Amino acid sequence: MDTHVTNPTILMVPGLRDHVSEHWQTLLEASLPNTRSVAPLEHRKLSRAARVAALDKALAAIDGPVILVAHSAGVMITVHWARTHDRPIHGALLVTPADLESPMPPGYPTMDVLDDHGWLPMPREPLPFPSIVASSANDPLCSAQRATELAKCWGSLIVDLGKVGHLNPAAGYGPWPQAEALIDSLR
Repeated sequence: MDTHVTNPTILMVPGLRDHVSEHWQTLLEASLPNTRSVAPLEHRKLSRAARVAALDKALAAIDGPVILVAHSAGVMITVHWARTHDRPIHGALLVTPADLESPMPPGYPTMDVLDDHGWLPMPREPLPFPSIVASSANDPLCSAQRATELAKCWGSLIVDLGKVGHLNPAAGYGPWPQAEALIDSLR
């Protein structure tokens, strides 16, 4: 059996808040073998181009197959990256994408700011790798209907997680055991 195919590297793609110690991505990275994360940005933190370049740099350091595990704006980083890069990806788990084309709640960047930093429009092209969009029924950053529309555009399987908010510490989530099962389904 080829262990490269059954044990791809898991690469976490965090959202705009980068690494939060209590976040399920950070906790999962610490608990799963062969898992890494895109390094946080020190400058140009809102720049889509800088975020995509950081993802590309993290991927360049990995030999063999990769499963991307993206959350929130990390999903948008992933789909923007996929439009312009051709490195094979084994699969992607795209968790509670942020709908950057709709007004964000207070405390988040405005659509004008996001547009100025290259985030809009959001890509709609099919992804060149298998993917799962895990959506929330009550996500303040993306309606379930919008997540389903995006999943269809990207050619992704949609998984309804129920009412989990934005699946982050503010919504009461640190550990998220279902992530492992969804990652395993992409192996």
